[in-house]
Amino acid sequence: MARVKVLYVEDELFLGKIVRESLESRDYEVVLVSHGNEVLKAFEKHTFDICILDIMLPGKDGLSLAKEIRLLNPEIPIIFLTAKIQTEDLVSGFKAGGNDYIRKPFSMEELIARMQNLLRLKSSRESVDGNSVHQISTFNFYPAIMELRQQDQLIKLSHKENELLKLLVINRHKSIERAMILQEIWGDDHFFNSRNLDVYITRLRGYFKADPDIQIITLKGIGYRFVY
Repeated sequence: MARVKVLYVEDELFLGKIVRESLESRDYEVVLVSHGNEVLKAFEKHTFDICILDIMLPGKDGLSLAKEIRLLNPEIPIIFLTAKIQTEDLVSGFKAGGNDYIRKPFSMEELIARMQNLLRLKSSRESVDGNSVHQISTFNFYPAIMELRQQDQLIKLSHKENELLKLLVINRHKSIERAMILQEIWGDDHFFNSRNLDVYITRLRGYFKADPDIQIITLKGIGYRFVY
């Protein structure tokens, strides 16, 4: 099995070396870059599985880099590893395309756990995308062509409906937080996006109404669980 390849951007050389060596001891392959202006060169030269970015960097800052990386690879997980952890920093990071945020100082155990979680979600999403059909009780879901079928009934899904249903399928029988859904589908948890999520959940429930074995259960104060 190929090793997970990590792009790690950190201008504190001592910290960068320690984290790189710690990751390498756990069998990760790490490319360490210390200057913001060198990041895209590394990204174009290598095929990375995950990015860990500091925000305060010489040259281009981490937020600008995340936006540029997102244009090159919309799916790659991005973790911000930084001392900047105020609410406005979190919002800026997520809007720039980040998937997670870890405050310095941090433990390697936390970093590894968050990396593994994002890589697992990425792998699950690729599995859903790669399969032509997913059986959801009496329905067949075709994510590649955004269709839901039950016998002779055909439902054409919108892009957001398709992405939301994929996320529910990936997390079948698991609790999935509203904040996580909003971040994955809309990019932030703004109030209006939260209301939009309610609308899309209602739509999906309506599509599955013909089969009582399929339920999108509301977990009060948490999110949802998709069972079938």
